[in-house]
Amino acid sequence: MKFFHLSDLHIGKCLNGYSLKENQEEVFRQIVEAARQYRPDAILICGDVYDKSVPAAEAYTVFDHFLSELAGIEPSIPVLIIAGNHDSPERLNYASAFLERHHIYLSVLPPEREEEYLKKIVLTDEYGPVNFYLLPFLKPGYVRGLMAEERAGCTYEEAVSFVLKREKIDREERNVLLSHQFYISGEDRPQVCDSEQPSLTVGGLDEIDIRVLEDFDYAALGHLHGAQRVGRESVRYCGSPYKYSVSEERHEKAVTLVTLGEKGKEPEIQYLPLHGLQDVRRERGTLEEILRRGTEETRHDFVSVTVTDERESFAMREQLEEVYDHLLEFHMDNDRVRKTLEETGEEIPVLRPYEAFCQFYQAVRHGAMSEEEEAVMKKIIEEAKEEDA
Repeated sequence: MKFFHLSDLHIGKCLNGYSLKENQEEVFRQIVEAARQYRPDAILICGDVYDKSVPAAEAYTVFDHFLSELAGIEPSIPVLIIAGNHDSPERLNYASAFLERHHIYLSVLPPEREEEYLKKIVLTDEYGPVNFYLLPFLKPGYVRGLMAEERAGCTYEEAVSFVLKREKIDREERNVLLSHQFYISGEDRPQVCDSEQPSLTVGGLDEIDIRVLEDFDYAALGHLHGAQRVGRESVRYCGSPYKYSVSEERHEKAVTLVTLGEKGKEPEIQYLPLHGLQDVRRERGTLEEILRRGTEETRHDFVSVTVTDERESFAMREQLEEVYDHLLEFHMDNDRVRKTLEETGEEIPVLRPYEAFCQFYQAVRHGAMSEEEEAVMKKIIEEAKEEDA
């Protein structure tokens, strides 16, 4: 069985004020063309369809067109979608009953009542059934009503493990999970980038070890923007289809094409490259060098520029903007700047709430918090973030 693994579309996202609509439409067009060419048995979209919980009308139009193009392929290809942490479950779930008649299946919330279970879509091939389990983004508070009172304050890992164990998954059959969480493998943490850092919780509270995924032949993950495996080949983040920050400069964006053979065999992984209309990248060098590199093929990219001239020219930023019409950032790096930093001290980092409180506690109490106090503070901050969301 072949399926496309996609995630983190972030429709409606802007990059330093610049709209990414045309670039997103281009990569979606390429995905549709790849679906026509490779004829996958299913297309998985593993969360963060939209960039904001209240998307602009334009974002709905873009996604509607993408789904319409996929639904128009004959024979029809089932599209399986879960909500991510950026999505509003209510808005994403709109018209879900109608969409299912077109083989588009949505799951936006985990089970909340005793009689509820994960949405399960069963497809078959020459080796028998493949069970696709749809697990949307989950916080422990979402499933508190299902869990015993003594476990109400569980971790992300305990909550996900609890939900999966309720399913009583048949390990004799092939099983695929769609999930949008932050998974790790023992002490190994996946690589993250600037565009997803704000979504990760303080103190590693959202970390989930992949041992909870042992029942699955493939785990299709969303949440991180860089394509990578977690622990084993069959547990993968596919990454976003477009670069959403300069920190993703070296990412090779692609559709992850997974071929699942008979039970017990490792899935085959193939990458189908995706390219937006504009690249997202860095430029570094003297002003003259950077201006000279601005050809018609490169000058329209989203660029972060670092100029290394020792003598600063007049209106440097304006000169750069005359050549690069999507300038994201402008930095200077020369002896004078470095000397100023040495004299004034290091730049003050922007701390996360937990780190800031640790420094405050140390200054006031002249000592570090106990493990119990750390746990209480982390819980308070996480609950505050849930209420804010």
